Amino acid sequence: MRSKIEDYNAVVEAASKFTKSVAEGNSEYAKELFTEDACLFGFLNGKLERGSIEQFYHNVDTVGAGDAFKTRIDVLELEETLAVVRVLEEGWGGTIDFTDVLLLLKIDGEWKCVAKAYNQNSNTISDSKRQ
Repeated sequence: MRSKIEDYNAVVEAASKFTKSVAEGNSEYAKELFTEDACLFGFLNGKLERGSIEQFYHNVDTVGAGDAFKTRIDVLELEETLAVVRVLEEGWGGTIDFTDVLLLLKIDGEWKCVAKAYNQNSNTISDSKRQ
């Protein structure tokens, strides 16, 4: 049975904390979304990032999104206590496009992100930073 639209809206509202943090260069909103032990995996300019979500907070707090930054949130899967969300980002830091996948669990009635994996679009990888 398909979840109700209000359930989808609740997941989008939770994921919006992620996009608001990135857009404003302020990790405080994302810290409301992610669990303390959330992890991340992805490649930034060809270098593998993995481990604590603290790395994401650092990136958000040190790189401004830029005036042309755009996002889109898509709920790919939604079950009673599980959601998979795709976030498209264009123009982070003025030059980088990402596709993020967020894994959310409904914990004590609140949607929380436990993992973030991402892809940096290959046409936005800086040649000087490839490894």
